Amino acid sequence: MELAFPLASLIANQEVSGPSTVTTVNPTTEEVLAEVSALDAQGARQAVEAASRAFSSWSQTSLAQRQRLLASWLSVLLEQSEELARLVALEAGKPLTEALLVDIFPACEALSYLARHLPALLQPRPTPPEQILFAHWRAAYRFEPLGVVAVITPWNYPVAIPVVEIAQAVACGNTVVFKPATATVLVGLALADTLRKAGFPPGVVNTVVLRGADTTALLDDPRVAKVLFTGSVEVGKQVAQRAASRLCPVQLELGGKDAAVVAADADLEHTAQGLVWGAMQNSGQTCASIERVYVEKPLFEPLVARVVELVNALKVGDPLWPDTDMGPMTTLEQRQVVASHVQQAVEQGAKALTGGFVPPGKGYFYPPTVLVDVTDDMAVMREETFGPVLPIMPVDSLDEGIARANASRFGLTASGWTRSRKKAARLMRELAAGVVTINEHVASFAEPTASWGGIRDSGIGRSHGFFGLLELVNIKYVAESYPKGASPWYYPYDEDKRAFLKAALPALYAHGRVKLSALRTLARTQTFWARVRKTSLLAHWPKLFR
Repeated sequence: MELAFPLASLIANQEVSGPSTVTTVNPTTEEVLAEVSALDAQGARQAVEAASRAFSSWSQTSLAQRQRLLASWLSVLLEQSEELARLVALEAGKPLTEALLVDIFPACEALSYLARHLPALLQPRPTPPEQILFAHWRAAYRFEPLGVVAVITPWNYPVAIPVVEIAQAVACGNTVVFKPATATVLVGLALADTLRKAGFPPGVVNTVVLRGADTTALLDDPRVAKVLFTGSVEVGKQVAQRAASRLCPVQLELGGKDAAVVAADADLEHTAQGLVWGAMQNSGQTCASIERVYVEKPLFEPLVARVVELVNALKVGDPLWPDTDMGPMTTLEQRQVVASHVQQAVEQGAKALTGGFVPPGKGYFYPPTVLVDVTDDMAVMREETFGPVLPIMPVDSLDEGIARANASRFGLTASGWTRSRKKAARLMRELAAGVVTINEHVASFAEPTASWGGIRDSGIGRSHGFFGLLELVNIKYVAESYPKGASPWYYPYDEDKRAFLKAALPALYAHGRVKLSALRTLARTQTFWARVRKTSLLAHWPKLFR
């Protein structure tokens, strides 16, 4: 295939080749798409050096300058949205419509949000002191860049995840070394080209093609101030352990085994449609896919029947066809995991109402599969399947559904399905996850103000929105004061100061008669008045009566 961008790493806006290659495959036809030059550890360090050099100037740019470049990047993505969607379809197997919906749209929304709201998000925030002794201070929080940020992304959302993380990192004044997944390396290099076309200065974002073993050079480099990693739990733990050896902070967005809890009063049609889309979009290759469903028994049979109808109606085929609902899985290895989970479940007594087999012919296809008669000890109910599989289990009550949903080592997202606001409030309160939605699942990833991240084995930290930005800055507290004399707590210590402090404690923090008595004692303390007169504290005397 003919590509309009270089098949090499991009360091300081220059093409850099390495000593080896990685091969990218079309998962629909199993044909080789391209051989791409890959760097070694030395090349990774070269990228870090470029990012480190660029940081000194980029970190000093104004928020307005960064806004303009983010808006420019958005313009380039809009111009190339069709080409990017087609490349995602070819390399990741995602249907064209879905590539636009779940990759291009969230990426553009994130850029638009930052380009419009960056000053409001990152400008210094005044914070008046509460402590009366510091009441004359002028204090604020400043949000300052960390340095070089390594962004290591997966193959399942090869546009949305990198764009969100790179955009937030550079918006905060950091520079970036971006390592895309090798399975979707062409999409990663296409993104690198859009950054260059958008006008980002050399070294601000550097894209490196690396094999897994060479990625450790990014983790070990002391110039890397933070690592953002999205991927499997096992690799995420290795990343965290490696970075911890030099106390480098990490943000980890790892796996999920996300549950949907369905109340008996849920809207049947909306719930069935939502469960099928939440489980099957992107062929189930989403860390926040619905991988477990717990349904109150009165709705179980009609819901399962409708889900099966909807799944049987899905069109599985070439992702370049406009009416394809589901394409192939992205990698052969992931299809093998899915097939293994389903086969083990069936052998242990589960029943596949749809799918449940590896189809013959070319392509890494796996049919959308609905399982019933599942039990908690099955791998398909415990471990991340990451494929188009929807296990559904009946429960006696909402209590049981919530308990089963929470009995997992994961905690990325969860959803509740009900018409009752009272039940919805309970589900949002009691489901243990980083994101809980009612009558929707997964979709909040596309909302730029919604934080994204999980608990337990699903990761550390948050991306998206204000809380995602806070992961990428040094939150610096600054305070200034210009007193007329020595501050009251300075040396020397003496009996008068001890008496003053003894009276000040209940005067400041007690209530009622105890406070009034302490205030009278404090008023008779000559040291107190002498020190107040030497500072600007007298203007803040009313705070004693808060």
